[in-house]
Amino acid sequence: MEQSIPNARGYVPDAPAEHDNNAVSAGTIWQVITASSVGTVIEWYDFYIFGSLAAIIGPVLFGQAGKIEDTLLGALAVFGAGFVVRPFGAMFFGRLGDMIGRKYTFLVTLLIMGGATFITGLIPSYDTIGIAAPLIVVVLRLLQGLALGGEYGGAATYVAEYAPDKKRGYYTSFIQITATGGLILSISVILITRKLMGEDAFKEWGWRIPFLLSGFLVIASYYIRRKLHESPLFAKAKATGTTSKSPLRDSFMNPVNRRLVLIALFGVTMGQGVIFYTSQFQAFTFMNATLKLDIVDSSIIMVVSMLLATPLFVYFGSLSDRIGRKRIIMTGMICGALFTIPLFYGIKAFAGPLTEVTPATVDAAGKAVPAVMKALTPNVPAMIALVFCLVVFVTMVYGPIAAYLVELFPTKVRYTSLSVPYHIGNGIFGGFVPLIATSIGVWAAAQPEGTFAKEHSSLVGLVYPVVIALICFLVGMAMMKDVRNVKLMEDKEV
Repeated sequence: MEQSIPNARGYVPDAPAEHDNNAVSAGTIWQVITASSVGTVIEWYDFYIFGSLAAIIGPVLFGQAGKIEDTLLGALAVFGAGFVVRPFGAMFFGRLGDMIGRKYTFLVTLLIMGGATFITGLIPSYDTIGIAAPLIVVVLRLLQGLALGGEYGGAATYVAEYAPDKKRGYYTSFIQITATGGLILSISVILITRKLMGEDAFKEWGWRIPFLLSGFLVIASYYIRRKLHESPLFAKAKATGTTSKSPLRDSFMNPVNRRLVLIALFGVTMGQGVIFYTSQFQAFTFMNATLKLDIVDSSIIMVVSMLLATPLFVYFGSLSDRIGRKRIIMTGMICGALFTIPLFYGIKAFAGPLTEVTPATVDAAGKAVPAVMKALTPNVPAMIALVFCLVVFVTMVYGPIAAYLVELFPTKVRYTSLSVPYHIGNGIFGGFVPLIATSIGVWAAAQPEGTFAKEHSSLVGLVYPVVIALICFLVGMAMMKDVRNVKLMEDKEV
């Protein structure tokens, strides 16, 4: 039989007793954080592994006949498809989480995510099964997006409902690390696999190994998560009959709660999403596909810079407990709007010149094969420093955001109300940064010589995330209230 995790007063979460989360022991909270975070890291790993390998698996799953830009855009479009359905996953699993419980959504979303990733590693190539290959990938990405849509809200809500009121920013910041942790894990697994196998074998079939590894990671995470029980606040609400019978209606039809959802979206999560994906995914795609860095060099740059910045998630989360969430989030937002493009220009400058590693040839069918170019002399330390600056902006906007969103909404609709704006902001606005930025770049490169768009084609796409971040900063400064350290059970009627 599973054992519930008691708090310092001996309270069992599944029992309908009065609960004071300020009395929960530190040991209990760390058990909850560990169980929640391990699974969330793996789910982010599953979701990111496709984006991290987009430049390599694009030709495999979308065919070799087209231009590299076409296969890359195809892969990024499929990657983005997973983001489109995340808000629907947030509504579906958020509703279940607010009606049935937080724990069970953890298990369902984990199994869906891990299963879809594992199957992706088994899909035959486009040359083998034709159009069925990308179609299967699209279906699997949609399933992943639905699962991830229910993951973040559950993890953030679960931890926050255990955390003491005055340390909520600190404790929930560890959930914020999981997204970067999943990206670090995905890049690290790719790098190690590629180094052990060699470039040719990795491109041919070795890229499947990181996907297949997900199966083992999910089994381990499922075992850890199944021991969790309901959060004490939700258990009390359910025992006293105060849970919502219609979380979607109560979240979006009630004018007071709907206004909070809109502020969360347009004043916080929209900008956070574009800063997050620009600083991590777009930077990685930019170094690989545009600057032509070797994937080992680009992986080292990303992993080291993110590892150096990771403690700042906790620092800014903890700082928000003392000085407030708003000023930290808004500072990161305006820094992202002002400095992203200059930092990318610096990354480009330190990448070094392109060198021809394979000369242009003509294949057996008489079709011209372009030369393969590589940046062989990048200034890796300088590029790490610049990417680190980009990730610092992420830690500022992302570190305190879970605590802010959790405190914004009442217990009975918390899971749904915070999940939907979070996943619209991250999924729709943020998740499409690589595709939109790369598409704008491809368009700009096709413009006449001497035009501004042509001369700055590699970076002109960054206008999109910069404008979104600036809009979000203006809305947030005008509408966002600095709510913090509130007692979560003191809910407003919705």
